[in-house]
Amino acid sequence: MPFNHLAVSLAALVASLALSAFTVNRVVKRKLRLSIFLLLAVAVMRTAMALRPQLLPVEGSEFYSFEQLALAAALINLFVVALINPLRIDRVPDRFPSIVQDAIVIGMLILVATFALGDRLLATSAVSAVVIGFALQDTLGNAFAGLALQSEKPFSVGHWVTVGEFEGRVAEVTWRATKLRTKSGNFVIVPNSEVAKAAITNYSEPAAPTRLFVEVGVSYDTPPNRAKAVLLEAVSNCPVALKAPAPDVVFIDFADFSLNFRVRFWVEDYERDEFARDQVRTAIYYALRRAGIEIPFPITTEIQKEWQGPDERARIAEREAMIAGVDLFGPLDTEQRRMLASKTRSLVYADGETIVGQGQPGESMFVVCSGEVGIHVDGQQEPIAVTKEGGYFGEMSVLTGAPRTASVRARGDVVLLEIGADAFRQLADVSPQAVEQIGAAAAARRLEIDRMRSTTTAGAVAVAPATFVERMRRFLRMHPPRR
Repeated sequence: MPFNHLAVSLAALVASLALSAFTVNRVVKRKLRLSIFLLLAVAVMRTAMALRPQLLPVEGSEFYSFEQLALAAALINLFVVALINPLRIDRVPDRFPSIVQDAIVIGMLILVATFALGDRLLATSAVSAVVIGFALQDTLGNAFAGLALQSEKPFSVGHWVTVGEFEGRVAEVTWRATKLRTKSGNFVIVPNSEVAKAAITNYSEPAAPTRLFVEVGVSYDTPPNRAKAVLLEAVSNCPVALKAPAPDVVFIDFADFSLNFRVRFWVEDYERDEFARDQVRTAIYYALRRAGIEIPFPITTEIQKEWQGPDERARIAEREAMIAGVDLFGPLDTEQRRMLASKTRSLVYADGETIVGQGQPGESMFVVCSGEVGIHVDGQQEPIAVTKEGGYFGEMSVLTGAPRTASVRARGDVVLLEIGADAFRQLADVSPQAVEQIGAAAAARRLEIDRMRSTTTAGAVAVAPATFVERMRRFLRMHPPRR
């Protein structure tokens, strides 16, 4: 029997040394040290006792039980390590991390001790505590916390995480602590009991791509949609930003000095987040500069100077020039156009906004200064016509007070001049003939639009020019023509 213990220990020792030399897995090498140590201790004791038979332990003694327990622990550890771990790959199986393997070894050892030793278990409890303590290497609190982490698996080795105030890539999870490698290349060792209590952010799951963002402010003179387009183009041209999921830009704040935007984009590896933000910020700077968009300084500047209001004459002259380019107002002379321009106001609409809705009351018309608008009828998504710069719409409402016959939506950012019915009433008092000429041109255009609409919808009814002019006179309170 004694020589059987010696033979088994020597055979297992040779197998452990051979396995340690064969494997490239550092975890396997580390765990085999326990088996090698215990087997070497049993072999040495058995060899010494073989030379002096009187020192051989009596079967059933405490020393004999210790020998059995040590040999069992070495064999169980050797069996679990060799069976579970890949030997030619330096990694730990996801289903059996290091701490779980240790738990299996301890559980099997307890079973062996319970059934093999029976009533001698209490006598060997001190030895069992030494073996378990050697495997655990720290307090039971950290050990149980480590087991809880491995069962819930909030992260795995290789994941990039934030644990409380610490951030890094998970390098190893042991019984006592979780090891994180930071961006600086340092190790942060966090006790498992603290990890279990801290808030954990896993940047590697459920999907590897991680969304980052940078914020930038632009001048209040910049239309938000134009700023969004420039920022989106800038981030889309950055190699570090993934094409799918696609980046986007959101308008987040009317700040003291600027309109603030958040540029959101996705990266494959969160570890390079500082480099990614640097690349995107650099691209944004040059893109805004090329577009002539100012990034305001975050300062308060006090400028003492005499207040000068807006140049009203220049504003009216600019609007007069815009009106002069509209064929509807061809009958007007310079003074009449200037009078009409003085009664207008400038409006800005963003892409997709509805300017007027079909069926709504209205007493104004619009001239398109920049951009373009789509004319929609009966809830159709596709426009039946597109009015571009220099075009106009809403003339029926401004001349007759009729409800809007179509919905008009901005296609991209658009700047409009709105002319109200009061301006036409004032013009009618000065030159009713000019207003009637405008009405005749509007009626002719209306017939053309009605013909176009009749091709897409049923029941469109054209308005006769004579009827239209009569309605216009009543609405604008024009005097009947002299006979």
